[in-house]
Amino acid sequence: MQAASGTTTRHQPESGLSRTTTLIFAIAAGLSVANIYYAQPLLGAIARDFGISLGAIGLVVTLTQVGYALGLVFIVPLGDLLDRRRLIVSQGVLSIIALVAVATARTEWVLFTGLAAMGLLAVVVQVLVAFAATLATPAERGRAVGMVTSGVVIGILAARCVAGLLADVGGWRAVYLTSAVMTAAMVGLLMRVLPHNPLPGSTESYAGTLRSIPILFLRDRVLLVRGLLALLIFATFSTFWTSLVLPLSTVPFNYSHTQIGLFGLVGVAGAAAATGAGRLADHGLGQCMTAVSLALLLLSWGLIAFLPSSIPLLLIGVILLDLTVQAVHVTNQSIILGRYPKARSRLVGGYMVFYSIGSAIGAGAATMAYGHAGWRGVSMLGAAFSATALLTWAGTRHLPIGSETMECVDGL
Repeated sequence: MQAASGTTTRHQPESGLSRTTTLIFAIAAGLSVANIYYAQPLLGAIARDFGISLGAIGLVVTLTQVGYALGLVFIVPLGDLLDRRRLIVSQGVLSIIALVAVATARTEWVLFTGLAAMGLLAVVVQVLVAFAATLATPAERGRAVGMVTSGVVIGILAARCVAGLLADVGGWRAVYLTSAVMTAAMVGLLMRVLPHNPLPGSTESYAGTLRSIPILFLRDRVLLVRGLLALLIFATFSTFWTSLVLPLSTVPFNYSHTQIGLFGLVGVAGAAAATGAGRLADHGLGQCMTAVSLALLLLSWGLIAFLPSSIPLLLIGVILLDLTVQAVHVTNQSIILGRYPKARSRLVGGYMVFYSIGSAIGAGAATMAYGHAGWRGVSMLGAAFSATALLTWAGTRHLPIGSETMECVDGL
C-alpha cells in the first residue's frame, strides 16, 4: 500500500510547502490556541459580570482544557480519514460561532458551553501541524513543523498579554469579539491557500483509528520516548508559567497582571528562536539537538532560581527555558511525523495527550511546591523535571530515530 505522503493531487505543489503558506499555517495555529488562554487574566472580570464566586470561576479554565483534551482524542485523528482542508475550515467556522456565543453570553450556561466548545475546536492547531508535515517535502518537514509549532507557542505566551490589554480598553467581552473577527479573516485566507487533502491516509473506520493510537505508541519505543519527553518538558514549562504570578504579584514587586503578562513576550523571543531546531532535525541532528536542549533546560532553572534577587537573570532564564522547550518539542514532532506518514494526525493527537498530562502535572505540583517551599521549591521542581527528561534521553539515546515508514498501519 502506498504511503499517503507519496500521493499528490493537482492542488499540491511538487516543491512542497512554500514559506508564505507555512507562515499562514503558523499564524492560524497561534490565533486558534490563544483562545484557550485568553480567559486566565480575565477570570476576575468574568466572575464579577456573572456573579460567580472566585472559587467556582476556575471552571472557566477547566472547561476549555477539558474540551481541548477531548478534541485531541476525538477530532484530531479525523485528519487521517477526511479532507483536512474541509476539517480545518469547518473547525474555524464553528470556532467563530463559539467565540461570539462567549462574547455575548448572558447566562452561565451559555458561557460555559461556549468555552467548552471553544477548547474542543482549538485542536485545529494540531490538524494544521499534521497537514503541514504532509504537504512539506521530507527535506523541509522539520522546518515546516518548527514554524507552525512556534506559532502555537507564541500564541500561548502572547494570549495573556493581549487579553489583558484588550480587556483594559473594552472589557473582557471585547477579547472574544476581537478573536472572532480575526478568526473569520483567517478562515477566509485559509480557504484560499489550503490545498485539498491527498487521498485519505487510512481505510480504517473511525473507531479503528482511535484504537490504533495507543497501539502505535506502545509498539514503537521511539514514539513512546518522545511522548515521555513531551510530558516532562511541558511539566517544566507549566511549572514556571503557572507559578510565576505568585512571587511577582507580592512584595517586593507587586506587579500588576498586565506587567506580569509582559513576561510572556520575553518568552516569545525564545520560542521564535527555536524554529531552527526543525532544520537541524531535517539534517539528521535530532538526537544532538535533544541532548543540548535538555542540558540547557536544566541550566535555565539555575538562572530562574535567582528570583527575587535578580530580575535580569530571571529574564535570561525565561528565554532559555522557552527556547529549549520549543526546540525539543519541534524535534519530537519532526521525528514522530516522519515514522508513519499515513497516521500523522493520530500521532499528533496521541503525542499532545502526553503534552496535556505534563502541563496538568506541572501546574498542580508548582502551586504545592510554592506553598511549601516558596520560589526555591518551584525551582527545584522545575529542575527535577528537566533532569528526569535528560536522564530519559540518555537512557534511550541508542534508539534509531530515522524515518521507519510502515507501508500499512491499517489494522494495527
